[in-house]
Amino acid sequence: MELVIAITLGVLTSTGVYLILRARTFSVVLGLTLLSHGVNLFLFSMGRLTTASPAVVGLVSDPTDPLPQALVLTAIVISFSMTAFVVVLALKAAVELRSDHVDGEDPNEDRQ
Repeated sequence: MELVIAITLGVLTSTGVYLILRARTFSVVLGLTLLSHGVNLFLFSMGRLTTASPAVVGLVSDPTDPLPQALVLTAIVISFSMTAFVVVLALKAAVELRSDHVDGEDPNEDRQ
């Protein structure tokens, strides 16, 4: 189980960083989303990887830590709202600049 989580975490993080380094706004937004999912998975795995163990102290002898679950839930809400804001900002920039390139210039255009 730990190997699957570690591989998934590595794939999400590396793919997110690769997409963030691209020069198109949609790729950057998708990269930020994947990177936030990687961070959420990392935080969630810090609460021990146990199945069928409640997060309530006193019900079982070895409860799951509820703090990472609360952090991930909060991070999901914040990342969703920030993704919506960045998408609207990218659409506004694409309409005004007539390009979806991050710095507003298309490298494929002929410069005169």
